[in-house]
Amino acid sequence: LAGSRTPGPSKPALLRLSDYLLAHYEKGVRPVRDWRTTTNVAIDVMVYAILSVDEKNQVLTTYIWYRQHWIDEFLQWDPAHFDNVTHISLPTESIWVPDILINEFVDVGKSPDIPYVYVHHYGEVRNLKPIQVMTACSLDIYNFPFDVQNCSLTFTSWLHNIRDLNLSLWRQPELVKFDKSVFMNQGEWELLYVLSHFQEFSVEGSDSYAEMKFYVVIRRRPLFYAVSLLLPSSFLMVMDIVGFYLPPNSGERVSFKITLLLGYSVFLIIVSDTLPATAIGTPLIGIYFVVCMALLVISLTETILIVCLVHKQDLQPHVPDWVKHLLLERATVLLCIRDRNQFSHSRAQSSDISRHVENNGSTAKLNHYSGEDPRECEVAAGPRPMPAFPTEAEGSPLMHSILREITTIRQFLEKQEEFHDVAREWLQVGYVLDVLLFRAYLVAVLAYSVTLGTLWSVWQHA
Repeated sequence: LAGSRTPGPSKPALLRLSDYLLAHYEKGVRPVRDWRTTTNVAIDVMVYAILSVDEKNQVLTTYIWYRQHWIDEFLQWDPAHFDNVTHISLPTESIWVPDILINEFVDVGKSPDIPYVYVHHYGEVRNLKPIQVMTACSLDIYNFPFDVQNCSLTFTSWLHNIRDLNLSLWRQPELVKFDKSVFMNQGEWELLYVLSHFQEFSVEGSDSYAEMKFYVVIRRRPLFYAVSLLLPSSFLMVMDIVGFYLPPNSGERVSFKITLLLGYSVFLIIVSDTLPATAIGTPLIGIYFVVCMALLVISLTETILIVCLVHKQDLQPHVPDWVKHLLLERATVLLCIRDRNQFSHSRAQSSDISRHVENNGSTAKLNHYSGEDPRECEVAAGPRPMPAFPTEAEGSPLMHSILREITTIRQFLEKQEEFHDVAREWLQVGYVLDVLLFRAYLVAVLAYSVTLGTLWSVWQHA
């Protein structure tokens, strides 16, 4: 049959072969001589580039090299009759091509049109083409920026069941898994491996269809996000911790904490566009930023509390005894505060000065007779030498007024000294409470940082 259909020798071999193959070819019929024969299509995928990952719309855009081959029983010839031609390129629209699609397709993309296929003399047809694939993928961004994504590409025939068209893998699964020969790995995403899996798919009451799944496993490179997101946040938290070393009885600490809180708010506004957003989940780094903001607010609240506590007020009551016992005795030992006796020593010194003033003769006499008539002072004091001018001294209204003024001044000074002692006590309580809250805050920040660092380290090296 082949010899009888051989064209004249005047035409070129390729033209004669093309006319021979396509003269009576019917591209609308599956190319088998026995309809019971299953057409087996072997496919292969090579990932060339990861173009984009849209977390919000759950879309992965990849550029792949797709290859497939099958046996066409109507495209066979004897090379000896055609100048030993063993393969030829034919137009794709002129022959039968399997209707293999990707189930996850959400857009056609911008794939270049390859109009030809290679046909070998024994009937093997090879269709090689690059495809820009825009597929739906369930993206898990909880581990961002240390996330690993697993997206599938499911190749299947849209019409032919498994009895008519079956799928197989062109290469061995191990070769497909670690093949990075054509991958451009200079972008944000790194290709880990490509897994392949064959399965049969069927809907209730319908035929079974062959499916070949390729799982593209990619990992994000976190260096950019660690430098632009994590380090600035860490620096602001370190500055917040350093701010605890400002004196608690000054207003500078409150201003410093408020400035840090405002700076962190501006930082979150700037990086909000960088964080991936989905409707079903929040990345852990977003929770990290929220907790850091909450820690800054807690730090500011603690600072305001301490400043209000140690600020000198004339109407402050004495420090309760249970507060002195817990903070000035137990807490100082627990926190290893070596200068805890400093304020007690100052209070004892002020008390000694007051007693020394009271031992003075004139001050003691004023303290004993304050607010009383000068004549009664003489009776209470008993017999003593008379002054030089007794009548004028004892009955003078000027002397009586001077004694009242001096008594009022002394009472005011004693009351002021008492206020100073109360203020010193509250200042000491404020210092001890500030150290206690600072160390608790520091432990919370360190525990939080170590936990997140451990999780991200495990995810990074998993």
